[in-house]
Amino acid sequence: MEKLRILFVTSEINPFLKISSAADFVRMLPQGLHERGHEIRILMPKFGVINERRNRLHEVVRLSGINIRVGNEEKPLTIKVASIPNVRLQVYFLDNEDYFQRKSVLFDNNDTFHPDNDERAIFFCKGAIETVKKLGWTPNIIHCHDWMTSLIPLYVKTHYKDDPVFQNSKVVFTVYNNAFNEHFPASFVEKARLDGIPHETLRDFAENSYYGVTKGGMRMADAITFGQNAIDPHIQAFLDDTNIQPRHVRADAPDYIERYQQLYHAILN
Repeated sequence: MEKLRILFVTSEINPFLKISSAADFVRMLPQGLHERGHEIRILMPKFGVINERRNRLHEVVRLSGINIRVGNEEKPLTIKVASIPNVRLQVYFLDNEDYFQRKSVLFDNNDTFHPDNDERAIFFCKGAIETVKKLGWTPNIIHCHDWMTSLIPLYVKTHYKDDPVFQNSKVVFTVYNNAFNEHFPASFVEKARLDGIPHETLRDFAENSYYGVTKGGMRMADAITFGQNAIDPHIQAFLDDTNIQPRHVRADAPDYIERYQQLYHAILN
């Protein structure tokens, strides 16, 4: 099979951070594809709970220095990198002092949902796209994992659709059962908006919730898969209403790496 350039975007990956089963899946799938000769890049947020010294993170100066607009503010983006132990794969970590230095992920030590999680997701998604552009690396496949990456299908299919780096990229969005009950501020959609994004394209995101951003990511992706065998009833109802046909690639199937490889080629051809 043709060798592909595959970008993985995730909010967690073993051994750096595990908050759900996504961390294990995103750890093993890139490795299996890399062993088949595909070129892999992995991006994730540098949450403050990730120990930089223990995991041997270091800043990539040539990639840092980008400013990312979130609402009316511009925030500096710092890029760090570390290797997955015993595997020839690197993970690029997107960092910002305001969003990712706190010693927690989505909830603080009192189990309170961070009120700026919407801005953190916006910063991460915009930063991921700008990082790939600065790398000068054109992905055939952009594989997004879980709700925090859901704006990437939107951006790639609208604002960046004519960009030479992304104009031929296909997007896969994998959904996990990681729902939360909290809502984002009403300003979320306006902060997330970029030029060239029609209002009607944002109707799902305007729900300002886990289900809204997940549905938005699914609607804009070229293919949808699921990280668990059981599908959230709210997500299933959305799929039934829209007639979107997801690709069921079981993460526990012995040949799941081969099946994803076939899926990538299928949506490219």
